[in-house]
Amino acid sequence: MSGKLLDRVGELLNEEKWTRATLNNYTVSNFKELDDVLDEVLTSEVQDDVTELCVEHLLHTKNSIIALYLSGVLNLSRQTVDDTNLVTIIDIFTDNHKWNIVEYLCRRILEFGENKFALRTLADCYNNEKQQEKMYEIWERLIRIDFDEADIVRHLAEQREEEGNVDEAIDYYKKALHRYINKRLFNSIKEVWHKLIQYVPEETEFFYHAESRIAKLVSPERSVQLLEDLYPHFKQKSDWNTGIEILKRILEYDQKNPWARKEIIECFESKYIDHSQLEEYIRISNLNQSWRNVHDAIAAFEKHIAFDEGNFVFHRSWGVGIIRSIKGDSISIDFARKRGHEMTLKMAVSALEILPKGHLWVLRSVWKKDKLRAKVKEDLEWALKTTIRSCDNAADMKRIKAELVPSILTQSEWSSWSTKARAILKTNKIFGVLTDKADHFVVRDQPITYGEKTFNKFRSAKGFFERIKVVDEFMEFIETEEETGTDSEFFREMFEYFSALLKSATSTNELVVASNLLVRRIVERHPYLDPGVNLDFMELYDSIENLEEVFAALDSNDLKRQFMQEVKQNSEDWPELFVRLFPYFLSQDIIGELERASETDKLCELFTKIYENYRDYREAFVWLAKNVIDDRWFSRLQINYEKILIAMIHLLDLTFRDIGNRKDVSQNRKTNRQIHNYLFKDSNVENYLAKADEDGINRVYTLVSDVKDLDPSIKIELKQRIIDEHPGISFYGERGREKVSRGGFMATSSSFNEKQKTLKHLHEVEVPKNSKEISEALAHGDLRENAEYKAAKERQDLLNSSAAKMKDEMERAQIIRADEVDDSSIAFGTKVCLKANDGSIEKFVVLGPWESDPENGIISYLSPFGSELMNRKNGEELSFVINEREYVYEVEKIAVADFS
Repeated sequence: MSGKLLDRVGELLNEEKWTRATLNNYTVSNFKELDDVLDEVLTSEVQDDVTELCVEHLLHTKNSIIALYLSGVLNLSRQTVDDTNLVTIIDIFTDNHKWNIVEYLCRRILEFGENKFALRTLADCYNNEKQQEKMYEIWERLIRIDFDEADIVRHLAEQREEEGNVDEAIDYYKKALHRYINKRLFNSIKEVWHKLIQYVPEETEFFYHAESRIAKLVSPERSVQLLEDLYPHFKQKSDWNTGIEILKRILEYDQKNPWARKEIIECFESKYIDHSQLEEYIRISNLNQSWRNVHDAIAAFEKHIAFDEGNFVFHRSWGVGIIRSIKGDSISIDFARKRGHEMTLKMAVSALEILPKGHLWVLRSVWKKDKLRAKVKEDLEWALKTTIRSCDNAADMKRIKAELVPSILTQSEWSSWSTKARAILKTNKIFGVLTDKADHFVVRDQPITYGEKTFNKFRSAKGFFERIKVVDEFMEFIETEEETGTDSEFFREMFEYFSALLKSATSTNELVVASNLLVRRIVERHPYLDPGVNLDFMELYDSIENLEEVFAALDSNDLKRQFMQEVKQNSEDWPELFVRLFPYFLSQDIIGELERASETDKLCELFTKIYENYRDYREAFVWLAKNVIDDRWFSRLQINYEKILIAMIHLLDLTFRDIGNRKDVSQNRKTNRQIHNYLFKDSNVENYLAKADEDGINRVYTLVSDVKDLDPSIKIELKQRIIDEHPGISFYGERGREKVSRGGFMATSSSFNEKQKTLKHLHEVEVPKNSKEISEALAHGDLRENAEYKAAKERQDLLNSSAAKMKDEMERAQIIRADEVDDSSIAFGTKVCLKANDGSIEKFVVLGPWESDPENGIISYLSPFGSELMNRKNGEELSFVINEREYVYEVEKIAVADFS
């Protein structure tokens, strides 16, 4: 069937070639017939063969309509962006004014996704046919994908304006303004700016954002010109605060602007017309003297003018107060515990902070606590606005918490309150973020769009991968909210940031790979977006020099997951690559993909690689131990579970040591905590010991007991459980210790004295200090809301526990003096020389658990190694195995150790 279909396509091409049908003979019906042929081609899966026939035919007849159409549609059906052949046909029929065919061809292209050329041509087609409504509809689609198109956006604004749809007209004018700014077309910028002043002069945040971009892309002088055009509206309305803000922005660009200086003085005079000291403060600030820096003069005036009768102030020692009177250079202030305090104006300006009546500190002083607490809990938006404004209108969650806890909310109340607050800060349009600090929130005078809020977070993000996270959140939001979003100027700048990085890349590092993956993901969802760069993943993959290094540096699990999916789809040796990359992406996805593909050998290879090198792959080994040892494929490895436990205990000890040596502390603490939970919290050691024989119990327990930094109570509890289950069990190292009472151990007097000093320090220094902290915390009031009291009580519990544990150990310790040591055999307090198989001499001092220091040759008689040496005599040959390592020695010499 496919052969006959190819013959028929060939005949169609040749008939067209030989009959040379004129363009006038073509109708939409001809193309619909060709579409029927295409349906058969796709059903028969002979797309490549037909494309090859068309390409060959076009070599001889470059304007063959059939060849161009068939190959063009097939190219688009492959989800490529190659629309060249269809563009050629459209140009041919456009030149011949065959608008019905042009419309059909454009719509055919658009079936495969939005396309700038098709939309623009279709709009021209409707314009030529005088179908204005359809043209406007196409224009609306075009501007969503063509970020550079500004004139059409303006035309749409004017069309909406004529219809009386002012809200939509405003949105289009705003979009047009941003696009004219990008094109640096000042005349157009000015015209649209004035149009927006006519409709939405109060949206100053929008004007300020546009003005700052104009200063950057056009010139500061142009920004000044536009701000001067905006100012008269607010002067006419007597909106002095906004007028002053606009004039300050003008003076930031041009501090010697005499008009702006004169106007700002007039605004201040009008705003503070009832202030008793207005003229005096203008005089002493030199605001009307051109010789003084205008910014310094404004700051001095605003500092002074805030001092007036009835205003609240804050002093770092006396707290909140209210100004009762101002007479000449003297100010009288009532503080809560210092009424009628007199200050000079100069002293007040330097020592006091002016607080607005709505400041949180003022409310704490004048409202009853229950009233303020109820208001904060019930009205979160009000609480957030009040708190943030009280922090100079910029606060992160840490600062907000400091203002509310424990003075208003308790710690437990904060937990639930803060969760709701974060949701409000993220979605409520009245809250924005600082452009240089994404975690600092501000209260906006006008609502902020989600796009602008996201863009501010994007600009202030500290790291590259934080920016990727912001874009991902934005894409998720616009899809959840069913908004287009991608046509906003804010999205355009974010998208172009990553596109530009790809265009300028000279080598393939993690930033380039991450940008490629992100842009690919966006373009797959929105095919009309054109980054202007090749996004072929495997081409990029092949250029990576150090695969593991680049992959590990992708600081996003979503990106790593996408990377692995691309590898699986495009590389035949993906199982091998999965094994290589697993240590850098601990995910069930990798295990699952290998398992579903029946790659059991690769799974075994993966585990064996990690297990044999568990010291280097600590995180990966812990993850595997927790997640795969119950899988069916794992049984093929025939690895004794005891070996897994022994490796985990070794890692526990290693991480403790690395933490002590300040090596990768954060990561080692995380790994140590995971291992600790696996061994003890999840009861894996306990469960194993319940089933193991005595040799297995001894091997595992002695390893646990030898972990120096492990909580002694865990060791004691574990040993007691073993004794309860196996009453007659003999632990390694218990020979020769008959004189030590059950549960006790031997120690030197110097070690015992050190423990006594530590216990004395606890009782005489730490405990009294803690008692004082508790007393001070009690003085703060309500214990339910007193964080200091809770912390002090927790410290008290810790001190009491430590002291009790130390006292118990000291009661069980038996002091051994040097003159009590018998050196006829190896025992506690002896110094031993051992001759190894290779002739080397190894020296050890055998003492107890308190003195143990293996790195300096001091071993505990309770350790596995120490217990094997106990009671051995001079000349005796030793041979034993500990944790799969064989030791062979001859005892060369035994002597009493130096106890000093």
